[in-house]
Amino acid sequence: MCCDHGNGGQSCLCLMSAAIFGALGSSFLYGYNLSVVNAPAEFIANFTNKTWLERYGMPIGDETADLLWSVTVSILAIGGLLGAVVVKFLVQILGRRGSLVVNSSFALMAALLLALGERARSFEMLIIGRLIMGVHSGIALSALPMYLGEISPKSSRGFIGQFHGIMINVGVFTGQVLGLPDLLGQESRWNFLFAFIALPALLQLSVLPFLPESPRYLLMERRDEAAAEKALRRFLGREDVSRELEEVRAESQNNLQVVSVLELLRSPAVRWQVTTVIVTMTCYQLCGLNALFFYTNEILFDAGIEASVVPYIALCTGGIEIISSVVSGLLIERVGRRPLLILGFSGMAVGFSALTAFLNLQDRAPWMPYLGFACILASIASFALGPAGGVFILTSELFDQSYRPAAFMIGGTVLWLSNFTVGLVFPFLQEALSTYVFLVFAAVCTLAAVYLCLFLPETKNKTFADISQSFAKKKIPLTTHHEDCQSPVCSCADHLH
Repeated sequence: MCCDHGNGGQSCLCLMSAAIFGALGSSFLYGYNLSVVNAPAEFIANFTNKTWLERYGMPIGDETADLLWSVTVSILAIGGLLGAVVVKFLVQILGRRGSLVVNSSFALMAALLLALGERARSFEMLIIGRLIMGVHSGIALSALPMYLGEISPKSSRGFIGQFHGIMINVGVFTGQVLGLPDLLGQESRWNFLFAFIALPALLQLSVLPFLPESPRYLLMERRDEAAAEKALRRFLGREDVSRELEEVRAESQNNLQVVSVLELLRSPAVRWQVTTVIVTMTCYQLCGLNALFFYTNEILFDAGIEASVVPYIALCTGGIEIISSVVSGLLIERVGRRPLLILGFSGMAVGFSALTAFLNLQDRAPWMPYLGFACILASIASFALGPAGGVFILTSELFDQSYRPAAFMIGGTVLWLSNFTVGLVFPFLQEALSTYVFLVFAAVCTLAAVYLCLFLPETKNKTFADISQSFAKKKIPLTTHHEDCQSPVCSCADHLH
């Protein structure tokens, strides 16, 4: 049962199973936990107040209640940072697939704590559960793209890698749907929203242990050529894998040892790659997507839509994310990573600029809020088309085997630090700038698009060695003097043209 994709490359059932079930217990759960906490917010607050009163015989203070809620929401990012820090060591010791299998246990523990917190009369269990879920997400957002990037043939590496971004969006949408008042968004059912976390984790555990480990990991880090060849045969769905095996052997000759994070940061050979990962991961979190969701309900209210109907219309945001990410997956091997990323960030910059104008003019005409909502949908579509999955594919592709674990550790750390920064700073920015806050995000997206346009070469259908050589041709004036070219723009332009 094979499906052809790209230029004659085969993605067999084994490869698709790894992509689907690996993403289901990893990316899906990350997206689900981003959105699921919104619907039961009021019920969790009531539970906390009731528990506090039972324990201490007095109502909880407003400041304490706000603090507990803020910790419950934001501790996911703290856990994510912890997961990102340990992922390098996990993928080296347990392997890529092994790390994902073990990571499922964190999701099961978190589901148990979150689902039983109300019955145990312990809001601390909710906080600890969210922390553990954050650790799971931090590991998943690095281990899964690494695994998918290493098991995929170069002709379909972007297509398979895009399952990560698609399933994040499916997870967000699922959290929105299950949180509706007609389903689990009720005071008597909110704990089932968290119990649901166990289902994707169990599905992953039922399939992933029976799939092969990354062939590159087996050959280049475990030095087990027989196991690597067997894994390649299963993933590619054919007996003759000599060409792919030789490609991995050639790469392994220059990668004798996995480097540390410090060695990665000190290496001039990968400085452009590291810079690109830091820039894209930072802009991925600072691009303003969370602000869009913050303003969605307000815009719908201003359009005169009843409060009871707003959650259902807001589902359009999750739906448009899924559709755009699927389109991106279908286009990425034809168009390439670079154009989609540039188009995505550019589209967001335009959308944010237009949204700022419509928000400030929405009192001028009754139809103006509808234009604002259209801008929100367009901006979300742009995000899903490029950055949503593309930044993780880049991190997997820009580094060879010896640098990849350390690179994902750096990228993950930047991702979660930026996530925490957005949560901390956005309320103050919103209060100070009001609707003009979107101009800040437009500037971030513009800078990302310009950087990628100038300095990112295309990685489509290239081997990891070819990509490394593409970056090695760049000249970095900060570290090396060259007579014929004194600027990074010149160097990049020479390479791209």
